[in-house]
Amino acid sequence: MTWREYHEATKHSVESLKRMRQALDWANMPDPFRHYEGVPVLDLPADPPVPEMPALDVLRGTSGTEPVGDGPTLLSQLLFYSAAISASKRVPSTGYNYALRVNPSSGNLHPTEFHFLTRGLKGWPDGLYHYDPSRHMAEQRGRGHFEMKLASGSAPIVFVLTSIVWREAWKYGERAYRYCLHDIGHAWQALALSARTIGCHSSALGHFLDDDVARMFHLNRDEWPMLIVSLHGKSIPVREADTGETVWFGGQANQLSAETVAHPLIDSIHFATKQSSIESNGTSFAESTPTVSGEIKLPPPASSTRSFGEVARMRRSALDFLVGEQSMSLAQLSAILAIAAQPLSADFAGTRFIRLFLYAHRVDGLQPGIYRFLSERAELEQIKSGDQRVAVAGLSLGQDLAGNACVTFSMIGDLDRAARTYGDRGYRYVHFEAGAIGQGLYLAAEALGLGATGIGAFYDDEVHCHLNLVPDQGQVVYHFAIGYPVPDPRVSASK
Repeated sequence: MTWREYHEATKHSVESLKRMRQALDWANMPDPFRHYEGVPVLDLPADPPVPEMPALDVLRGTSGTEPVGDGPTLLSQLLFYSAAISASKRVPSTGYNYALRVNPSSGNLHPTEFHFLTRGLKGWPDGLYHYDPSRHMAEQRGRGHFEMKLASGSAPIVFVLTSIVWREAWKYGERAYRYCLHDIGHAWQALALSARTIGCHSSALGHFLDDDVARMFHLNRDEWPMLIVSLHGKSIPVREADTGETVWFGGQANQLSAETVAHPLIDSIHFATKQSSIESNGTSFAESTPTVSGEIKLPPPASSTRSFGEVARMRRSALDFLVGEQSMSLAQLSAILAIAAQPLSADFAGTRFIRLFLYAHRVDGLQPGIYRFLSERAELEQIKSGDQRVAVAGLSLGQDLAGNACVTFSMIGDLDRAARTYGDRGYRYVHFEAGAIGQGLYLAAEALGLGATGIGAFYDDEVHCHLNLVPDQGQVVYHFAIGYPVPDPRVSASK
């Protein structure tokens, strides 16, 4: 199977949705938390320092300068603002409580797991760990020196982000692989931004041998390595690395469901995108620079003093948006788009594969219509004029929030160019980039007093038709809506 075959097979249409219609097996819903039984558990300090830097400064690339202290405090702060539980949601009809996390996830199903290696971190034993967000603790799977050929240089902290695809496939079927890739992009940026607030530089590695990493981390068969993120920086408190014998604790991974339903299409696309050898990082095929000029020059971005700590912990996925006369300003949109254009630090991010198209519904100073964002010039080019609210809601599988938002985005990925550069592996990178951009949009919206929601479900080919895109101009991989969120009384923040 190739990426193209999988992508075509998982496109939504009226006919495909009729075929997919089935009741969810709630009794077999996967456990959203992975645990390893029989391993030591290390406490992460409660109430870590709050990153007080303005969130927009962090999103624009400014690093923190305040010392964090020892290794346990650094790890606690890093994870508390990137992967921890941030709120709970109670469903009145069932009385069931759902845990919401700092990093967003399709359907709040959270397929992404955080594993990490430490070496020479002050006050923390060298070894291999798994983060348990349900307890804000680290499960120690191994102690001592573990070879870190995976990471760039001798990074004192290396994260491996993995996906348990069954958690998504339980609800979304074969299309779930797309959502898992989005979630990795969100988690990657949540981690990178949290690291930035404490003066750490991060670099992501997507080009690695999948099976080697899985063996090194003794991953369960249902869990697949997706991205490696190394942290560097003088702000990381270090000591001499351990030289003693390596002790492997291992641990038994918990069973997530009574039954795991097979999805052969997902297995096939994952096998197709796996790396079996590392000979080159691909040949870059640069995107042609648009020769057109945007009709609208964006104004200076709006500002905000809300701290990163507050914004990261308060971020939610809006269930819907308030409709009426209230609009967002063009300066707010300018700030959000500036964040979307920020560079990403990864071995696959030298070339960007995502372009943004905007459905402007209620933006002061911007006529309703569809616009293409020209990031190189900070300009907008109008594609269509007129009210798009009904159209974009329909394109988003009839989800009203796409039309009720102030602005909705279509992220168009150049999947062909990614495949020419990286082979089928490039399919992952396009979706990682879309998720990474989405995380920036979430936090920028929250910082500016707005709300946001990522939308992974849409009528693929109908979107292309509505945007007048021909096949070689890219394909839609993600929708995203921003507006004034409807309050959700079921949600209560965690401390």
